[in-house]
Formats: sequence, structure tokens, C-alpha cells
Amino acid sequence: MDSLLTGLRAAGEPTRLRLLALCAYGELSVTELTQILGQSQPRVSRHLKLLVDAGLLERFREGALVFYRIADVRSGKSGEAAVLARTLVDLLPDDSADLARDLARLETIRQKRARAADAYFENNASQWNEIRSMHVAEEQVEKKLLSIVGKKTIDSFLDIGTGTGRILALMSERVTQGLGIDQSNEMLAVARAHLEQEGLKNVHVRKGDMYNMPLEDQSVDLATLHLVLHYAQEPQLVINEAARTLKQEGRLIIVDFAPHQEEHLRADHNHQRLGFNNSEIQQSLIDAGLKPGKMHSLQGDPLTVNIWQATLPSLH
Repeated sequence: MDSLLTGLRAAGEPTRLRLLALCAYGELSVTELTQILGQSQPRVSRHLKLLVDAGLLERFREGALVFYRIADVRSGKSGEAAVLARTLVDLLPDDSADLARDLARLETIRQKRARAADAYFENNASQWNEIRSMHVAEEQVEKKLLSIVGKKTIDSFLDIGTGTGRILALMSERVTQGLGIDQSNEMLAVARAHLEQEGLKNVHVRKGDMYNMPLEDQSVDLATLHLVLHYAQEPQLVINEAARTLKQEGRLIIVDFAPHQEEHLRADHNHQRLGFNNSEIQQSLIDAGLKPGKMHSLQGDPLTVNIWQATLPSLH
């Protein structure tokens, strides 16, 4: 009862209700919200603090920026307040002039993000295309990945080193909630723009270190490391950290290269490892407390893509 009353008091003001509505459409920074509302940053920040304190919004830092989004009903942290936040947004009238103006300005923000993402890809396209040309088509890798995942709905999904957010988008129809973790602010901006363009609201991204992720123990049903592990200086530690987040019977899927001799990938693309052999990954999974499953191999020239999977055994 107290949390509901606190939430109602926090939302019971026009500007805060507008902020709540905007943050239901995606993750927005203080600067972006200030631009949309046309109010001073200190004032907007005060309103946001009240909404966060009441559990209606979630706050997270990404480098120098702070982002806000509507509280996740499933997170367990906000409980009744998160449900209240969604209920209030659903009750907002469709013919609200203020909301219509806010959403029009929000669309301008999204277009700006999309242009920045396109510019990033244009500047880095040659590097991406070079690596893509060396292994089997991405469509084949993704098709195999989806077949391994299966069609059963996954409650909680984690994509480690999410990059452009492509795997989040791919998995969006099969997951209730998905989270992508990445250390690069530039890639997070690209991923966020990509997910917004796709209109995906059940998947989002966070800044985080794959060696020390901002997730609770045993909170994830499925985690993926998609063409990420070869960037790690300590692959075992990354696998250990991924295993830490898995629920009992939760799964980890690793997509990465088989051993190869393309030394220029180390020099030109910062690859720390030139692929992994099957026995090494299988042992790393065992050392992390996981039970390895079947490995799948997709032959390419000169790079072969392997897909490993493992499960955290139940204690029963």
C-alpha cells in the first residue's frame, strides 16, 4: 500500500507524468528529456529523481551520460511501483496535445540517433565487411543459432558483448525480456538506435564489463557470447562470469571461430585469440560448473564458426 501511494504522489504532477510516458517508449538521457520537454536540466533532474525514488523509473549510467527507462515489471526491484508505472502510462489519453508534441520531439531524437549509427557504420564498414567475407554467411550462423535455442519462449535473455544489438533483435520474438551488455559507448548507441528502428520494447542495452556484469547471480535463462570471446584476454573469466548469471537449467551458447592462422586479425582488429579448439572450450565450460552439450561447426574459408552450448545443472 505504501509503495502505491508513494508512486501515485510521484506521478501526480503533469511534467512527471509526461516523463513517465516518454520513458515507456525507450531509454532516454537527461539531455534528451530536457530537449523534448523544453525545461531546464535541474528541474527535469529533480522530477526524474522523484520518479526513480518512487520506483516508477530506473536510472543507469553509461559513461558520461545517465539514462532513464520505465521500471521493469519483471525485475523484482520495484514490484508494485513498476506495475503502477505501466498502468498509468496505459491510462493516458490518446488525444493529449502535450503527449503528441512530446512524441513528435522524441521521434526527432530517434532520427538523430539513427543518423549517428549510420555514420558510425559508414566509417567502419570496410572493417566489418572484411571479417564477414572470411566466414560463412551470417544468415546461416543465425539460423543455426535459432535452431539450437528452440522455439520455447525464454523468460530472461542476456547477450554479452552485444555490439550492434543484432542478436538481441534476432531473439526478440523468442524472449520475454532481453538485455545486451557492452563496454563501448559507441556500440551501445548503435545498438539502441537499431532496436528503436525495429520498434523492439522487450530488449534493451546496458554499459557493462563482461568480466564483472551488473547482474544478480542466477538471474538469466539463456546467455550468449556471439563472436565476442576472441576479444577477451581472459576467456575463462568471461565464461565464469556468464555462468554466474545463469539460473539452474539455464543455458550458455558461445559462437566463435575455430583455430585459424589469420594473424592480421590480431593486429588490425584487436582479436586477442585466433580462435578456440573444441577441447579448450569444453574444458572451460566444465571448469565454470557447466555441463557441455553438442558442438556445431559451420565451415568457412578461411574462418570456421563453431557453436558451443552448455547448461547449469540443477541441484536436485
